[in-house]
Amino acid sequence: MFLRLLYESFRRQRRRKLLAGVAILLGTTAVTAMLALATTIGDRIHQELAVYGANIVVTPVADSLDVKVGGVNLKPANGGAYLHESDLIKLRGIFWANNITGVSPELRVDSVAIVGNMNSAPIPVKERGLWFDHDLGGLRTGAPQLHPWWKLTGQWPQLFKGSDTFQVVLGASLAKRLNLKVGDGFILNGPTQQAVDGHGQASAVGIVSTGDDTDNEVLVPLQIAQGGLGADNAVSRVEISARTKPEDAFARSDPDKLTGKKHDLWYCSPYANSIAYQIREAIPGANAEQVRQVEQSEGTVLSRISGLMWLISAAALLAAGFAVSAAMATAILERRAEIGLMRSLGASRSAIALLFYSETGLLAVFAGACGYLIGSSLAAWLGAKIFATGTATTFASIHIATVLNPVLLPIVVGLALIVAIAGSTPAIRQALRMDPSSILRADA
Repeated sequence: MFLRLLYESFRRQRRRKLLAGVAILLGTTAVTAMLALATTIGDRIHQELAVYGANIVVTPVADSLDVKVGGVNLKPANGGAYLHESDLIKLRGIFWANNITGVSPELRVDSVAIVGNMNSAPIPVKERGLWFDHDLGGLRTGAPQLHPWWKLTGQWPQLFKGSDTFQVVLGASLAKRLNLKVGDGFILNGPTQQAVDGHGQASAVGIVSTGDDTDNEVLVPLQIAQGGLGADNAVSRVEISARTKPEDAFARSDPDKLTGKKHDLWYCSPYANSIAYQIREAIPGANAEQVRQVEQSEGTVLSRISGLMWLISAAALLAAGFAVSAAMATAILERRAEIGLMRSLGASRSAIALLFYSETGLLAVFAGACGYLIGSSLAAWLGAKIFATGTATTFASIHIATVLNPVLLPIVVGLALIVAIAGSTPAIRQALRMDPSSILRADA
């Protein structure tokens, strides 16, 4: 009998049930879209803001110390202190290793001059050794990956051992000043001329435009710069890009002054400070600091977008709750005679309440599941549109298998049940307070 009453309710009040279902569907669609975006928004914002550069910079501890006597800085121009390139693999062993998305070590060489031909006077330039496409424990990384806004004409240099010529990339301003183009050869006088079989013959395989001081530099493979300085395995600076949690007051705590659980919580949170702390632990003689402008910009954007998402989700659920309440109140008003007859035949208030809650629950589960499917697809489409990669994005191009997040299904259905039950409770309580005899006399 109970199932028959349930079936007849849906059959006879299709319009009311449809209105309530659409309200729940729209609410859960919005919530699913916001939740699905929220689970990936951090990574996507990190990728977008990565164009501003690394958010952690590692330098030798000795380079951060001022050596002054009588007000005169006695520290060597090249820093005099280096990190070991071989130590960088230790980055893959720290607690937040998987959050590190890019690593770019560099070694600067200042005492270099370009000679275009035999009659040309040497022109002083700055040289920088970099990784261009390096495998760091399974992470393909280097300067181009860490600086995606660099505009290259030609190709990045490769290292060919035993060759009389080595490949370089020229900064756009330097190439223009020296009237050099891709494919031109020249001689580098200075430490680098000892780097490749005793020769300094270089070939410009690319010209890069960066918008900063790099436009006036010569970029070479890191090993070439190391050989030129006679400092194998040396790097002077390392830029690191890592996915991090927005900074708060706890992130700025001094870990050495925290005790017990608070220290463990700080250490195991993906703050830029905690990742930098772990880098200092892993690499001997390293001083790792976060780049606050990049890090704080990322945290500010993420917190504001997250707040907006929660506001939209709350508004959607509230609107759905009001719509369900209105639809349920109208449905119960139309079924007063049915409620009065059931009460007169001995049905308890709990049985009547169970009937109405069952109707609402079935409606919420079905509408919530549909809202989950539509919302997941909408989130994928919105994400592709907002963080466009340059290719056209349509619903047809989205693969459902890569869109659906199974963890969200029970959450969304649970929220739909809560909204539906909360919205229908006032109307159900009003129905249970009705006097059956009064209802039947009024409808007689």
